[in-house]
Amino acid sequence: MKIREIRSAGLRGATPEGGWSNELRPDDCVHTLIAVHTDEGLVGLGSVFTHDGLVRAALQVLEPLYRGETALEPERVSEKLHQHMFWLGRGGAITHAISGIDIALWDIFGKATGQPISRLLGGRYRDRVQPYASLLMDEPAKLKDHLSQVREQGFRAFKIGWGPFGRRDAATDRAIVAAARDAIGPDAKLMVDAGGSDAHWPNGYKWALNTAKMLADYDVTWFEEALHPDALEDSVRLREHSPVKIAGGEVLTRRQAFQPWLTAGALDIVQPDVTKVGGISEERRIAWMAQDHGIQFIPHGWNTAVGLAADLQLAAAIPTTDLVEYLTGSPFIDEITVGGWTLDADGMLPISDAPGLGLELDREAVNRYTTGESLLD
Repeated sequence: MKIREIRSAGLRGATPEGGWSNELRPDDCVHTLIAVHTDEGLVGLGSVFTHDGLVRAALQVLEPLYRGETALEPERVSEKLHQHMFWLGRGGAITHAISGIDIALWDIFGKATGQPISRLLGGRYRDRVQPYASLLMDEPAKLKDHLSQVREQGFRAFKIGWGPFGRRDAATDRAIVAAARDAIGPDAKLMVDAGGSDAHWPNGYKWALNTAKMLADYDVTWFEEALHPDALEDSVRLREHSPVKIAGGEVLTRRQAFQPWLTAGALDIVQPDVTKVGGISEERRIAWMAQDHGIQFIPHGWNTAVGLAADLQLAAAIPTTDLVEYLTGSPFIDEITVGGWTLDADGMLPISDAPGLGLELDREAVNRYTTGESLLD
């Protein structure tokens, strides 16, 4: 079975706010769907956390390497693409595009063998996992109302991020976290994401340490992106002295970029994004490396339904991954799949054991958000 062509389509029209300094608008494109078509008619789905213009350009550069390649060897084919692209700037838009190709090839491999990706990765440790509702911070009263609404949807774990946090004063930070804890109750998990990868992040080690001590007062499970994403030495110190767990890694790509962070002990929880880092093949290797260093792997998932499906398969295949991120309020998560997503009575998300990703796109919804680009037909 050979790769015949790879198509891409950017998602627009309902892009959710990202919390960035230069805020996203609904018609901005930051997520692109990938479809790998084979000569035997099987199609695999992937997702890329990158503007569609960059993905199209990357596919044009990569086409001589992937056209005619076997579609049943995702790890080898993806590594071939990585190895031949070092000289074009490893870790950037081309690596992001390879992520989508790799996810789609694993989807094809699963469909061809009749197995879920998680089983092909070595086996399933679980058939359901707890999703945490991921949403942006706001002023305390508004955030409390928003969290109360999300809690009614059945979620029992929540992550709040970005917004005013770390950008105003310590009293505001505390008021936001206090309102969140009050809204979700004492038994739910609460995580806090400062958004240190925002443009011109102003805070350093001392702010992060003082804030971590405040977060401990509210039983926060982890503190995410507390520092600038290149502040390796400060992250090592913060992890050593923080009373709450330190998480990060969503902006890093390729396993080689994660290695110094894991070996230095800079994180308690590592969060690669499958739609950026190089796909399922690369993310699994990062997860294994994290295990060897006693660091928990919990994937970053502020992307699409296809990215969520890939995260679920990884969560099934990695023994210590007990949470996945669920971006709330995004049509690119909730509307583009046939059947959607349903939490069980315990607030858990079932992990599909259907072949491949176990995901079918709703073609009408995809056409609506991709301005009619031909992805599957």
